Amino acid sequence: MQFFMLIREFFQDIKSQKTRAFLTTIAISWGILAVSLLMAFGEGLAFRMKEGMLNAGDRIIRVYGGQTTKKWEGLPVGRRVWLREEDCKVIEQNIPQVEVAIPGLNRNVRLKVGEKIASTHMEGVYPEFEFLRRTFHGAGGRFLNNKDVKERKRVVFLGGVIAQELFGKPDPYGEIVEIDGVPFKVVGTMPKKLQTSMNNGPDDRRAIVPFTTFKSIYGDKYLDEMIVKPVRPQDGKYVEEEIRRVLGKKYQFDPTDERATPMWNFIVMEKEGEKVFRGINIFLAVIGAMTLIIAGVGVANIMFVVAKERTREIGIKRAVGAKKRTIVFQFIFESLLIAFIGGVLGLLVSIGIIKLMWMIPSQEGPMEFLGRPLLSASVIWGSIFLLTLIGLLAGLFPARKAANVDPVEALRYE
Repeated sequence: MQFFMLIREFFQDIKSQKTRAFLTTIAISWGILAVSLLMAFGEGLAFRMKEGMLNAGDRIIRVYGGQTTKKWEGLPVGRRVWLREEDCKVIEQNIPQVEVAIPGLNRNVRLKVGEKIASTHMEGVYPEFEFLRRTFHGAGGRFLNNKDVKERKRVVFLGGVIAQELFGKPDPYGEIVEIDGVPFKVVGTMPKKLQTSMNNGPDDRRAIVPFTTFKSIYGDKYLDEMIVKPVRPQDGKYVEEEIRRVLGKKYQFDPTDERATPMWNFIVMEKEGEKVFRGINIFLAVIGAMTLIIAGVGVANIMFVVAKERTREIGIKRAVGAKKRTIVFQFIFESLLIAFIGGVLGLLVSIGIIKLMWMIPSQEGPMEFLGRPLLSASVIWGSIFLLTLIGLLAGLFPARKAANVDPVEALRYE
């Protein structure tokens, strides 16, 4: 019953301050709209950037052969470290925290289909490469398998972009392409994917063949890289140190010599990226919150006016026994109600804008990142927290002023 009385008094107050209440509600709506959209676009940007990084390497460590820069047990600096295929097994057997380690070979090649010619980067890999580098195949095709590797088959997996350039279609399964004059059968293609990190071009333009086939054609003795996947992402840095320890023991170099075996640790990159975007989201939230604080000043202003106009009413309530906390609760309730009405309107509009953005086809360039805002639970709860804080602060000071009114003086107020 008391709740309905508070609601009735709230709407009676609003009727006497229609314009002020309307403008204040709009200001709250605009503030929450700014906060939610800024944070949603920040969340969407962070998600897309992380997705783009994982598409280049799904929490892996890429290991390369390098050159020593530190003396070790009487051996000079400047010695080359050449990685071999068997090193992958050595790493798997000696480092329990490693899930898988696979060898990799690569070089620039020329692809030819009829009169069409294209140059690209080709890699010789094992089937696990598909998941480590997220080179998933499109419908109807497949990635390389163990049989291809065992039998040294001349099959190739192409990026969708280069497949379109050569064949005029993104899925030329069963077609033949010449790679440096050697015919290969296309068994699958990769649909376009977002990459925010790459080397030697995007995977969309890559040609991928079985490791054994690559080795038999070009005769490479040493690896161009090893791809290592830790069992747990949190072990990434430890695994990196252990790889240098194991290889350092085999190839006689200082385990602290990072130049001897340079590494590209995608796990560390992911963590650093998360820190950067967390900072960006905090900055965006602060900017949006400043807009909301200005709206909160409007709520406080209208509550001060209401308190002044209801001075006589407050005096009567105090004279008949109303306690201070009752008066304080009434004003705080009304300020919270104004804040939440405006906040709900702002959230509904922001949800509508976000849904509209998702309906727009993604395009290459900046819109590929900015066009996918995410209104996550953290954004919604953050908005609710800000609304509650603004409502409490905006109503607290007018409420205390109203509760401290002297009943005798209030009854004389005209």
